[in-house]
Amino acid sequence: MDWFTAPDYWLSRLVFQRALAGLYFVAFLAAALQFRALLGERGMLPVPRFVARVPFRRAPSLFHLHYSDRFFALCAGTGCAVAAALAAGLDSRLPLWGGMLLWLVPWLLYLSIVNVGQTWYGFGWESLLLEVGFLAVFLGNDEVAPPVVVLFLLRWVLFRVEFGAGLIKMRGDACWRKLTCLDHHHETQPMPGPLSWFFHHLPRPVHRVEAAANHVTQLVVPFLLFTPQPIATAAASLMIVTQLWLVLSGNFAWLNWITIVLAASALELPGDAPGLPTTPLWYEVTVLAVAALLLALSYHPVRNMISRSQIMNRSFDPLHLVNTYGAFGSVSRIRYEVVVEGTSDDVPRRDSEWREYEFKGKPGDPRRWPRLFAPYHLRLDWMMWFAALSPAYAGAWFGTMVERLLENDPATLRLLRRSPFPADSPPRFVRARLFRYQYTTWRELRATGACWERTYVREYLPPTRLTGTVQRP
Repeated sequence: MDWFTAPDYWLSRLVFQRALAGLYFVAFLAAALQFRALLGERGMLPVPRFVARVPFRRAPSLFHLHYSDRFFALCAGTGCAVAAALAAGLDSRLPLWGGMLLWLVPWLLYLSIVNVGQTWYGFGWESLLLEVGFLAVFLGNDEVAPPVVVLFLLRWVLFRVEFGAGLIKMRGDACWRKLTCLDHHHETQPMPGPLSWFFHHLPRPVHRVEAAANHVTQLVVPFLLFTPQPIATAAASLMIVTQLWLVLSGNFAWLNWITIVLAASALELPGDAPGLPTTPLWYEVTVLAVAALLLALSYHPVRNMISRSQIMNRSFDPLHLVNTYGAFGSVSRIRYEVVVEGTSDDVPRRDSEWREYEFKGKPGDPRRWPRLFAPYHLRLDWMMWFAALSPAYAGAWFGTMVERLLENDPATLRLLRRSPFPADSPPRFVRARLFRYQYTTWRELRATGACWERTYVREYLPPTRLTGTVQRP
């Protein structure tokens, strides 16, 4: 079937596959380095407790069959190794069926992690990586030309990512319709980057242009993905430029990067296509059957997308095969941060010396300039942003985190930039306070060197010590 393949996209497929394998590697690396404190046997939200109450059919995962911290580390390490092999092109050296099985391994492993990850893995880009990773299984290797159907499905994912995000903005916060959201967003976004301070201080007319350009890119340009070339390439290129702007302005884990990777699959890159053998019949039948399944599963995401009560970032099947996406349907006007402190005093007093814990990515010391972490995902830092919005986001895990700080738990301390207490001398009490953070002005930056100004708001968690039960915020 000549219509089944698109040989001119062989280079686009190559770029897509190698870049996706790189993102898989980052995702597994983050899981390997962070899971003990977050999900481990003594974690804030332990996997054994989760699998004991949630059946396999609702959250398919290898960890329903067995869980230990060592087994989780093995799965994450295997994911890193397979992702590195895919990035190096091992799938192209295997038979077609072997390459497909190799791509299936990281998908199965990451699905197992996401489905037991609870709050820590509740972000839209987790499902996006799984959905795109599943499609990569059927994209083929050097034995076949890229299948048109899979290329179309990749554009369908990209369309839902962008168009869904555009709709949720227009239906959500009025500031998107007034083009004023970016007056606040660069300051209040979950994890600012090293250039976010400068983006915030751009002239307000530039913020209006940013917002308007965002609407065009998310509400108009996605339809052009399904037009003939070179229009589709121009549309995908515009999306890539927009996503790179977002990469510069903040830290959104791999959300922007996987969107760029998706857009790359729609590019018709120059280069002579190599001679490829005839596509096997079994492969054609498999791809068409999977495509039919995914189109049928698209019903609920499409229904959600066109609904006035649209919701963001939801999976409609436990395998995360077809999902709905969206981000920043509302934008905070004020930035709050939870500052965690400890003291060695036996009895906390008004004049006690409280020493602050420093997180890697979230704002803390007003003089410490934000760093670029994306595409790496600092899960605890992100959830601390949500905890500052409302204690309801922190109720399940915050108390356990405080317990681990009171114990000087090594796994928990590794999630932080710095603990103010020696390893052999944990704090006697830990407390948390809520502050309002605002960017300094140009004049204040030159005078003090501080990029933030913070103001005490209220107590978030009173001084707490180890008594068997830790208070919740």
